[in-house]
Amino acid sequence: MYEEIRKQAENVANEICDAGKLKKGQILVVGCSSSEVCGDKIGTNSNLQVAEAVFEGIYKVTQERGIYLAAQCCEHLNRAIIVEREAVPNAYEVNVVPQPKAGGSFGTTAYNTFKDPIAIEEIQANAGIDIGGTLIGMHIKKVAVPVKMENNIIGQARVIAARSRAKFIGGGRAHYNEDLM
Repeated sequence: MYEEIRKQAENVANEICDAGKLKKGQILVVGCSSSEVCGDKIGTNSNLQVAEAVFEGIYKVTQERGIYLAAQCCEHLNRAIIVEREAVPNAYEVNVVPQPKAGGSFGTTAYNTFKDPIAIEEIQANAGIDIGGTLIGMHIKKVAVPVKMENNIIGQARVIAARSRAKFIGGGRAHYNEDLM
């Protein structure tokens, strides 16, 4: 079961990194309800082993691509973010250590895995994965663009993803850079 979840998470991470055209040094934010992955209601059955399997699959992809993974904690920590300190060198650090029942199993796993984790209140990621309805939109750069995912299930949880693009400005006579779309 855990190997299948890890592989599903890896496939989802690869798909959004490709769809979002993520480059080395950019940030992928992930919110994950391990309860939903297990088929339970969000926030009711935090499962560290399931979160670890999801994290391993996504982290493998981000590490291979040189992308920073930002883990969104649950609402008990106001959806704080756990990320490597080097990804956000000037960020305002907050003092919290996530736990499975206060921050969530995914955030806890990130905190325990990263070399130099930092907790921050917000981030502006280049793309994101929402596993189980965790509401990551507040942590994606403007303009967030939904990505219709082929790989849209991890365990029993629905996966929704988004990428960001530069804002269009200038009106009808403006021309746009296709690489920024």
